[in-house]
Amino acid sequence: MLVEAYLILLAYFVLGAVALFIISRRQGRRAARGHRVKYVTYFIIIHVLFLSIAFSEHAFRILSALIVGGGVVELARLFRRSDYDRRGFFVLSLGLFGLIGSAFLYFGRLDQGLILFTFMVLSIFDAFSQISGQLLGRHRVAPVISPSKTVEGVIGGALVALATSLFLRELADTGTRGTLLLASGIVFCAFNGDLAASRYKRSYGVKDFSALFPGNGGMLDRFDSLIAGGAFVALLALLGAL
Repeated sequence: MLVEAYLILLAYFVLGAVALFIISRRQGRRAARGHRVKYVTYFIIIHVLFLSIAFSEHAFRILSALIVGGGVVELARLFRRSDYDRRGFFVLSLGLFGLIGSAFLYFGRLDQGLILFTFMVLSIFDAFSQISGQLLGRHRVAPVISPSKTVEGVIGGALVALATSLFLRELADTGTRGTLLLASGIVFCAFNGDLAASRYKRSYGVKDFSALFPGNGGMLDRFDSLIAGGAFVALLALLGAL
């Protein structure tokens, strides 16, 4: 199933490249260059994570710790740059992230197939939400918190992710109904994790947490959905629902 999952991933990257070409033609050379940088960086990030999950459980656990640690640093960095403004909000945010981040670290210790299933669903939802939004987006979901997110983008990303989850159900070891329910929960938590990260950034007046990844922002810009979705699956596992 690892080979099949990787082929699906590659096929979607090809579709993404075609969509990127169409989008870039509409927006001009400067925007096109930015899209290419973002695409290449995203390609590398996804492959590093995929390979770490597929071939080394210890590698993924190390990456998970780096992601959570980097997230804490980025939260604190924005707080410090604001001259320690909104202290109560920062403490609350840090506490919530600590709980979710701890669950995400536990997620890294689950079955390889379940981790890979979750990662694939999250990555596909994230990528196709952006593509659908740029191609079809008209109605904004949360114009104040996250102006770039659209209803069409979220629906498009969710539909592709849910449809793909059926091809990957062997990884999660669930039936059709269970697979769709699990994938729906992952998508829901991923979307809200993304919104929560955007809410934090807007509170401190920045677009990205950092410039760590060219065209993709920082740790939390790139991995907020993964952290939230992974934490959801970890909670289900702890409750004995998986």
